Amino acid sequence: MDQKDFGFIRVAAVTPRVYLADTRKNAAEIIRLAAEAADGGASVVVFPELCTTGYSCADLFSQTKLLEGAEKAVEEIASAAIHSGVLVLVGAPVRCAGRLYNCAVAIKGGKILGIVPKTYLPNAAEFYEARWFESGAAVDRQIGYAGQSARLCARQLFSVGKAVVGVEICQDLWVPVPPSSYAAVAGANIIANLSASNESILKHEYRKMLVSSTSARLNAGYIYASCGYGESTSDLVWAGSSLIYENGSLQAENERFSRESSIIYADIDVERLDTVRAKNPNFRDALGERSFTVQDGGEAFPTDFGKKLYKAVDAHPFVPSGDELGERCREILSIQVTGLCNRLEHIGCKKAVVGISGGLDSTLALLVTALAFDRLGLDRKGIIGITMPGFGTSSRTKSNADVLMEKLGVESREVSIVPSVTRHLEDIGHPLDQLDTTYENAQARERTQILMDIAGQEGGIVIGTGDLSELALGWCTYNGDHMSMYGVNASIPKTLVRYLVAYFADIYDNLREVLLDILDTPVSPELLPPVNGEIVQKTEDKIGPYELHDFFLYYVMRFGFMPTKIFTLAKKAFVEPGTYDEDTIVKWLKNFYSRFFAQQFKRSCLPDGPKVGSIAVSPRGDLRMPSDAVKALWMQDIENIEL
Repeated sequence: MDQKDFGFIRVAAVTPRVYLADTRKNAAEIIRLAAEAADGGASVVVFPELCTTGYSCADLFSQTKLLEGAEKAVEEIASAAIHSGVLVLVGAPVRCAGRLYNCAVAIKGGKILGIVPKTYLPNAAEFYEARWFESGAAVDRQIGYAGQSARLCARQLFSVGKAVVGVEICQDLWVPVPPSSYAAVAGANIIANLSASNESILKHEYRKMLVSSTSARLNAGYIYASCGYGESTSDLVWAGSSLIYENGSLQAENERFSRESSIIYADIDVERLDTVRAKNPNFRDALGERSFTVQDGGEAFPTDFGKKLYKAVDAHPFVPSGDELGERCREILSIQVTGLCNRLEHIGCKKAVVGISGGLDSTLALLVTALAFDRLGLDRKGIIGITMPGFGTSSRTKSNADVLMEKLGVESREVSIVPSVTRHLEDIGHPLDQLDTTYENAQARERTQILMDIAGQEGGIVIGTGDLSELALGWCTYNGDHMSMYGVNASIPKTLVRYLVAYFADIYDNLREVLLDILDTPVSPELLPPVNGEIVQKTEDKIGPYELHDFFLYYVMRFGFMPTKIFTLAKKAFVEPGTYDEDTIVKWLKNFYSRFFAQQFKRSCLPDGPKVGSIAVSPRGDLRMPSDAVKALWMQDIENIEL
């Protein structure tokens, strides 16, 4: 893959100013806008339905002069040969064998690659296309048009670089089984819709929903370009709606009701779409009832995506934004709580043991356990929260742990690990002032032993507190905090843990103060002695910011992107807003891959825990990875990053 490609292709949706029935002016406007879009780096440029004539010409479509003018306009557009790497799709009426078709003409490098006729003709209310046009569902002919020989057929796709473009025209989208469904099954990863859709109350919302859902259902990019100012307003108004979606997510939208021509751009991630499809067995097994041919359009227009990226990149891909956040938090908690309820009920257990550190993860695990006990009608006193102060425990976290347990009404116990770990280190001949990995792991394993043994005494189970981010990085002690009997946080990344705890703080006034202080406390395993009562061992100083690691994890696990591409996305998400510089991102990207590969052995024997989102690292689910895989290819790719 070209380093500056990264699997993206730039596309554009154009709404030109229409000159009704003036095909020469329309051709000039289309040529001008296509050139501008090409200068903007677009490889696929989509214009509206019947843009060479205007959609609302009505009975003028029966006039030979208008049809000849449209054909001449297409010839001029093709002759302009905007750029050899740009596929331009324009709308034109095409007459063949005594029939008239509403068509999309695919032009690239001066050549007409193919002509796609509209399949479904609207013929009710304000639309009566069947008065002039015929459905192109059955036609398949080689015709002479605009001075060239081209195939007239609805079952055509057009390749441009790594993109395969399928075409449908306006009403084709609004039917029960759109042509795009067959095109996608045949390999189209981008759908272009040349449209003429008038405006009425609530129609725009429905239009967006339709384009979004089609894009999501097909795991495709969708370029929608509709006609605008200049169309006849005798009975209708045309707002010129242009939309670009990728896998259901809006990438770009123009301003409707403008008197000026508009161009919107988006960088469609074709690699991402193809990866999603490859992992979707239902998509792979779908059977198309129609065969398509692919017209080879050659390479895409060379675009440097590393310099400018027309794509919204969320810095926190695991965390929903806006009004969705509360609903998403409720959904996540419901999954966690239901999973724990089912496990407790299945084994007939009425006791749960949770190690409470005063940190984020154990706080969330305790809150989930309390909700599970409430749902099962069990007394919260059956939850045994245990603080286990050690060499690095701070007064702040210990106090928060005690306050939290008191307010939740669970049984609180304290078991200091200092005497037992001191004796253990002495037994193995490890100096107490040698603050190394052995010193730290001895504390983590002693805590786990205490939890397991108390669970055995009480006939309960140990609730795991470790989160997805820690498991991805291996930031846990093997057979220590790595182990439990049910890990409720196992698929919750650290960035999302924070929002879930904040959600509890918002809805429970009695917990608000303590939860806010927990949120404000630096993330730390607290295994090294504090200085003046303050935490000195800060996790993110050691392994890097969790928001970066969660970002890396999302794209590694969800789409299998290479490091150079992840870096390009990270620049958009973090460098442009000024959150991190490029050197910092590369530093922690190297650290992520090193730890991700080296620590797989810990993930290969994880305890049970509920999958919450699209990513988990359970060896029984999303990640069947050999523990001895070599990281060399990925680290070499990082070395190719240009700073």
